[in-house]
Amino acid sequence: MKKLLLTAAALAALTTVTTANRLAVPVIPGAIEDTDACPGTGIVEGLNPHGDGFLAVKAGPGLNFDRIDKLFNGAQVHICEQRGEWLAIVYSRTGNWTERCNVSHPWPRALPYTGPCRSGWVHRRWVGSLAG
Repeated sequence: MKKLLLTAAALAALTTVTTANRLAVPVIPGAIEDTDACPGTGIVEGLNPHGDGFLAVKAGPGLNFDRIDKLFNGAQVHICEQRGEWLAIVYSRTGNWTERCNVSHPWPRALPYTGPCRSGWVHRRWVGSLAG
């Protein structure tokens, strides 16, 4: 019984953490040695303003993950990683570079991104490369 209670408590804590950062698959800057933590930059483009008009930011690299945010044409993003057709990104709340996201320099080690900006996963079809 004690083991069952500890397992339930661990699951509750895990659910709380997952809900808090809302990412099923964390964005991990700093994985490439001697480069910026997120070495690429891009801009959201090509979205149909007469369709949905937004790019879904997902909790992981795939359609089956929850949408956690929306980005619109012109939003600028830091690209940290690519998995197939999906990009791990860090982006400001305003969609431009006015906020410092702390990923434009090397990190001493790879760690899950926790802020001050937002992070998530987007399909690469809608992100044009600015650099990296």
